Amino acid sequence: MTILGEQHGVGAEPARPDAAPSGRARVLPAEEPAADTGGAWHPDRGAGDRRFAQLGPLALESGAVLEDVTMAYESWGRLDADAGNAVLVLHALTGDSHVCGPAGPSHPSPGWWEEMVGPGRPIDTNRFHVIAPNVLGGCQGTTGPSSPAADGRAYGSRFPAITTRDQVAAERRLRETLGIDRWALVIGGSMGGMRALEWGVSHPEEVQRLAVIASSARATADQIAWNSAQIASIRLDPEFGTGDYYENGHGQGPQTGLGIARRIAHTTYRTADELEHRFGNRPQGREDPFDGQGRHQVTSYLDHHAVKLSRRFDANSYIALAETMSTHDVGRGRGGVAAALSRVTARTLVVAIDSDRLFPPSLVEEIALHVPEAQWHVASSPIGHDAFLIAHPGLEKWIGALLDD
Repeated sequence: MTILGEQHGVGAEPARPDAAPSGRARVLPAEEPAADTGGAWHPDRGAGDRRFAQLGPLALESGAVLEDVTMAYESWGRLDADAGNAVLVLHALTGDSHVCGPAGPSHPSPGWWEEMVGPGRPIDTNRFHVIAPNVLGGCQGTTGPSSPAADGRAYGSRFPAITTRDQVAAERRLRETLGIDRWALVIGGSMGGMRALEWGVSHPEEVQRLAVIASSARATADQIAWNSAQIASIRLDPEFGTGDYYENGHGQGPQTGLGIARRIAHTTYRTADELEHRFGNRPQGREDPFDGQGRHQVTSYLDHHAVKLSRRFDANSYIALAETMSTHDVGRGRGGVAAALSRVTARTLVVAIDSDRLFPPSLVEEIALHVPEAQWHVASSPIGHDAFLIAHPGLEKWIGALLDD
């Protein structure tokens, strides 16, 4: 591997520019939902910038088959005549296809990576045609637990277990549908980095460049443990039942359990030092934590993120995707991690965050050690895992250099 030791700090979040999609693909209408889907997207909220590709039936690693898979995606920039400038951007656990653009009725959150994608940005949409799909098993337009099955009812508890390889198989079907033979770059962070790496291992001839950020080649016991606690918090919510809560009426799903899962997860995404610096043990406003009713500032902060997620995400999708992350292992059935990573032929960038306690640098470095001639960087940030989502001069430079190579 190529080891580059330069480190940079993380600045404040910048203002978000507008960005307009201009992809070219077969666009199909989404089906009407069978029932209220809570935080999941459904057609009556409007497609927004989403496009939809019908991918047909998809055989899964488990042996199950998902019929009539739909994949929602967004795109920016123009595809060259030879389709050689396509970039695949893969989102993290609770992300979606909305990489760029404002929030609105169809998109509950503004673009999550506008610091990196757009005109003049490191992934320059004046040069590249960027495609960002919503992951298989998600809840923002791609087939997942809240989607209608063949009988018209939401899959719910009937949604089969899916793996990272299944998700990449669906994304590969999208590539074929869009008439793209090879990606100029596949890039992702966290769960998106798991899929990006699986792309490089499973289909090396289809990936020219690869960027894996704050991610790993396999799930660790620590990650599985955190995921297990989050999954349990959802399943123990009385409103979850068997997972078939979509007909309970609006707001009657396991939002409480999902909110607890988000509190657990968000704590792992940040560092103890950052939380102490921002909040310490200070009370929230005039609330008194000693009376059993008041909250600390950090509690209020976690409450805010819990409510925010429960309004835009589906609990069953959270479980499905967390379980996918827990079973992630590029070495499974391939002779181990080192043997699997040696298959990668793409020019590869691997980036760790020095304060990341969920994907520590020693874990991320395993990728760089075994992918031939990988470039390895450690970015310095006080924030922790979430630093990959925020403007970072090192990350911008390293991605730009990879695309210029």
